[in-house]
Amino acid sequence: MAGAARPLDARLGGLGDWLLRHQRSVRRVQWGVIAAYVLLVAVPAFRPLPTGAAHVWSDLTLAAQFVFWGIWWPFVLLSMVIVGRAWCGFFCPEGALSEFASRQGQNRAVPRWVVWGGWPFVAFVATTVYGQMVSVYQYPKPVLLILGGSTLAAIAVGYLYGRNKRVWCRYLCPVNGVFALLAKLAPLHFRVDPESWRESQRCRESVPAITCAPLVPIRIMRGASRCHMCGRCSGFRGAVALAVRSPSHEIVAVAGGEADPWQTALILFGLMGVACGAFGWVASPWFVAVKQALAVRLVDHGVLWPLEQSAPWWLLTNYPSRNDVLTVLDGIVLVGYVLAMTAAMGGALSACLALATAVSGRWSWARFHHLAQTLVPLAGCGVFLGLSGLTVTLLRSEGLPMGWAGFARMALLAGASLWSLWLAWRVAGLAAAGWRRLAVTACVGMAVALGAAGWGLVFWG
Repeated sequence: MAGAARPLDARLGGLGDWLLRHQRSVRRVQWGVIAAYVLLVAVPAFRPLPTGAAHVWSDLTLAAQFVFWGIWWPFVLLSMVIVGRAWCGFFCPEGALSEFASRQGQNRAVPRWVVWGGWPFVAFVATTVYGQMVSVYQYPKPVLLILGGSTLAAIAVGYLYGRNKRVWCRYLCPVNGVFALLAKLAPLHFRVDPESWRESQRCRESVPAITCAPLVPIRIMRGASRCHMCGRCSGFRGAVALAVRSPSHEIVAVAGGEADPWQTALILFGLMGVACGAFGWVASPWFVAVKQALAVRLVDHGVLWPLEQSAPWWLLTNYPSRNDVLTVLDGIVLVGYVLAMTAAMGGALSACLALATAVSGRWSWARFHHLAQTLVPLAGCGVFLGLSGLTVTLLRSEGLPMGWAGFARMALLAGASLWSLWLAWRVAGLAAAGWRRLAVTACVGMAVALGAAGWGLVFWG
């Protein structure tokens, strides 16, 4: 295997060097993506909503919705698992604009509030819940409001802080935490050889300085979660090269040394809690039952305004011409449902992982966080399926047969669950053996079953 890997690593190393030599071409591609991004995000917001007779191929708004939410975002997530954060390094419009603004900006020191580790979790939860309140997947104005606002914030942060850096991407981007988790599964990464680095320093080799835009400490980089795969450091000191690795390597061998509670919160309460509630509330019988019960109570007490009062479209969905209006009561129950699902799912998953940690032989928060990382495949698969649900809906509305979609979802959920169980078995083996290893894996297996059941409720409940 090692002999077979060397030629592949040599070819990949050459690809990394090619990226280094063609950074100008990468910039041109980025500006092309920015132009497409503006077309998809901004233009539909100023057009009338499509009629019932419109089709994806005949209406710009529907076409933009399909391309952006049906293809762009689901497959950006998928790309993280295949090629790491290459999207961030080569194509992301926010990252490119933020770095461009940084190049021309004020170069201020990054303030302490920006580097707070909880922003990826908070930003993901806030944008996900708010996006559901304003129906961001269905209407173009909320898309412009949320993504346009995010892009302007990225430019402002880039202009204010750092020089030739992506401070926004490193600390504040709402999907930075999700991308960082999924990239841990990628078989491609830029590998750093510490011995070659030290040898280069001992020889006092004169090497040109490099700037890592996402602020990754390259010398001690052991994984792909923060690397944007841009290739600018390829060949540096003869120690950095694009290479292949096992998709299990980073979670099993690297993630245990991080013990980041915010990443754990993002996995358990974000990707498997908030996302599950956000994608599932529309068809949930619990949502309907709670809303009806509250409505009856309000009517009994003569309080009717929450059932009748709506809000502007930028607070709650409000499109009377489409018979799509959320009342104040709808908005309250929506947020309450998502938060309740988050607490229930996150709490149950945490209990399973706590039990797994306890039966491993000795309680350790680091071990708890490490076991949480084994759920990344299932968590990422659920979000991918949730986003691709719009793809299926749009294709079905165009008359395409989509009966296979349910089987594909089952297969993907089953595959991701097995992957998570395999990772749990590998991680459990680092601290336990024999029956303890089996017990730890079984406890994580309960968490996997709960997570898969949550997504099962979204699609089949």
